[in-house]
Amino acid sequence: MSGGTLMQIQDSYGQVRTAQSASNGRSAPLRVDAQRNLEHVLRAAREVFGELGYGAPMEDVARRARVGVGTVYRRFPSKDVLVRRIAEEETARLTEQARTALGQEDEPWSALSRFLRTSVASGAGRLLPPQVLRVGVDDVLLPAGAPEDAARVPAQRVSVVPVGSVASVPSLANGYGDLAEQRVVTPRAVPVAEQGDAGAAELLEVVGRLVDRAREAGELRPDVSVSDVLLVIATAAPALPDAAQQAAASSRLLDILLEGLRSR
Repeated sequence: MSGGTLMQIQDSYGQVRTAQSASNGRSAPLRVDAQRNLEHVLRAAREVFGELGYGAPMEDVARRARVGVGTVYRRFPSKDVLVRRIAEEETARLTEQARTALGQEDEPWSALSRFLRTSVASGAGRLLPPQVLRVGVDDVLLPAGAPEDAARVPAQRVSVVPVGSVASVPSLANGYGDLAEQRVVTPRAVPVAEQGDAGAAELLEVVGRLVDRAREAGELRPDVSVSDVLLVIATAAPALPDAAQQAAASSRLLDILLEGLRSR
């Protein structure tokens, strides 16, 4: 490689390594390794955030992926970037599942229940963007001194229930919470303008069609909202160490929740 060519390369270790590898015919293996690392990181992030919430540190993701923390940060400059990537992918997956249920099930209740069962089985609900799942900022009880990150954990970490029900708010991420206080909250649909994300708005629209059809057919309780349906998806997949036990528990819990959604 001539001196003139080297002068055109920026003084960056990664870029120099890439240029040297290319000259030695090893650029393709490096690209394959980078893609493999990305897949490992994304898979690990889904698992860690699904189990511990979006408050889990990047070190946990790196450890689960069996890569260095530096490898994670090379692909995702900040934790927010990684969280956004995971949330967007899971939102898109749920939207596709909702569209499939709409297109393949003629009966309104069958379409809604199919969507719920498929979504719970996939575990995608645990990774939805918190702004889609929230009942309203004022309705979520955060202990004094809790960091802002505590409000960004997936919805399985914060229980919110319809009026007429009372539930304990479980402990939040990073040790905050552990509360015995109880509170009744009123669910409301989150305006599309608040979403700031076209994918989330699309999900709300498609699920809204499922809900409207089931309600108009007299199969769904009239007070059940889109937010309630998404909360079912987020909370009906408990994280258990044994896969078979988790599947059985999720199926049983969903049966109970579906029975509660149906009109009498």
